[in-house]
Amino acid sequence: MPQQRRMKGRILNVLYFVVMGTLVFFFIAPLLWMLFNSFKTALDIVKMPPALIFSPTLENYRNVFGAQNFLKYMWNSLAVAGGSVIIGLLLGLPAAFSIARYKQHKLAVLILISRIVPGITFLLPLFIMFRFFGLVDTYFSLILSHLLVGLPFIVWVMVPFFEAIPPDLVDAARVDGCSITQTFFRVILPISGSGIVTCSILAFIFSWNNFMFSIILASNETKTVPVAIFNFIAFATIDWGGLMAASVVITLPVLAITLITQKYVIRGLTSGAVKG
Repeated sequence: MPQQRRMKGRILNVLYFVVMGTLVFFFIAPLLWMLFNSFKTALDIVKMPPALIFSPTLENYRNVFGAQNFLKYMWNSLAVAGGSVIIGLLLGLPAAFSIARYKQHKLAVLILISRIVPGITFLLPLFIMFRFFGLVDTYFSLILSHLLVGLPFIVWVMVPFFEAIPPDLVDAARVDGCSITQTFFRVILPISGSGIVTCSILAFIFSWNNFMFSIILASNETKTVPVAIFNFIAFATIDWGGLMAASVVITLPVLAITLITQKYVIRGLTSGAVKG
C-alpha cells in the first residue's frame, strides 16, 4: 500500500507539471514568437516552415523609432495613462473611503454599473460632447475617457481594503481631534500603500492598453501606441516585421512593470481579504 501511494503521488506530480508546463507554453509561446519575428526580415517571417535559424536584423526597430516616431506615441500613452491614474486616485480614494466608512452601497453599485456597461456605450456621447467643446485630439479628452476604465477599478479595489482597516483606528484619530479629512490623509492613506500601488499599477496598464477611446478621440498629435500600431497595416499589405517590433515595444513596459511590482500587486489584492 505505501508503494502504491508513493506511485500515485509521483503520477499526480508528473500530471501536475505536464498540465502547468502546457499552460505556461501556451501563454509564453505567442510572446516568444512575436519577439523572434521582430528580428526577422519580411521574407523570413512569412517563410514556411518557420525559420528557427536566421540572421537577426534591427531594421524593424529602426522603422518603429525612426520612420514611425514611436517615441512620441509612447509619450502620449504615458501622459494619458499617468494623467488618468493621478486623477483617478484623487477622486477614487476619497470615494472608496466614504463608501467603506459610511456603507454607501448604492453609490458603490452605481460605480460598478459604469464599469460593467461596455465602453462603446459612452463612446458616441463622449465624442459629440468633446467635439462640441473642441476637445477632440487633446490629452484632456483622452484622460477623461480613460477614467471610465480606471476610476471604477480604483474604487472597487480600495473599498474592501478600507473596510478591512479597524474602525477603532479611525475613531481613535477622531477622539484625538482629527477631522474626518485629516484622519483620511494622516492615518488611512499612510497605511494603505500596498492597495494604492496595486490599483495604480493596474489602472495604468488598463489605460496603456486601451484602444477603443483612443482610436476615436485621438489623432496625429495625441495618438497612443495601441492606435499607432495601425501604421503598419495598409490597404493591401501588412508590415509584419514592423508590426512585431511595435508590439514588442508596447508590451515590454507593461511586462516590466508587472514583473517588478508583482509582489506588491499580490499583496495589495489579498491584504483586504486577510486584514481585520
